[in-house]
Amino acid sequence: MKRRIFISKTVVPAILASMGGVGITNAVGGDRNNEKRIRLSENGPMIPPVPAILLTVNGKPGGPPEIAVVWTFVIEGEPPQIGISVADYHIAGSLIKRHKEFVLNVPTADIVTAFDVVDMNSRKAGDKYALSGLTQGKAVMVNAPTVMEVPIQVECRVFNTISVPPQRTVFFADVVATTVQEGVCDENGRLIVDNVPFFGMTAGSGEFYTMGEQVGHIGKVVGRNDIKY
Repeated sequence: MKRRIFISKTVVPAILASMGGVGITNAVGGDRNNEKRIRLSENGPMIPPVPAILLTVNGKPGGPPEIAVVWTFVIEGEPPQIGISVADYHIAGSLIKRHKEFVLNVPTADIVTAFDVVDMNSRKAGDKYALSGLTQGKAVMVNAPTVMEVPIQVECRVFNTISVPPQRTVFFADVVATTVQEGVCDENGRLIVDNVPFFGMTAGSGEFYTMGEQVGHIGKVVGRNDIKY
């Protein structure tokens, strides 16, 4: 498929908003205000499906590039900015600090097995492109590799970092280019969610889920339907 390019604009905020708004059937039912609330024995960030993202970044001089799975969130829609959280013991973090540039590759359900292969293997296991069967591509604006199979590639340049104890670094980045395969967005760069089988990761069960039915949109209560993020 041909890939359209949106320089200095991004559709990822729309994806993230959509992931947070996945339609979910209420399995409990009834008046939840009167339901008994149980405190779990293990604290955790139990959140509905969040974006499944493959980060790609150049390796050390002479070394192979890196693919990693990272937690991702939106900072701002205009100007487009995102944040990622990377464990300090993962090689991806040191490579991002070195190069200051990376790509967020948004996968679809048809490559969920390759996604899990990437997530479950370290660099020590070998070349992750070869292990997962994914194809290496090249970004258009930043010096970083990409994953060619994904419908959306978001190219990022770091502008700030924060060290988060005990062993995390949060990177803040400007989105300098976004490329999409044809059919992913309309002529105005608006994401067509139904056209692409995105999936998300649940924090609380460790499962992957595709998008559910649309249950509304941002601005519905004020009669607006032009808000993308």
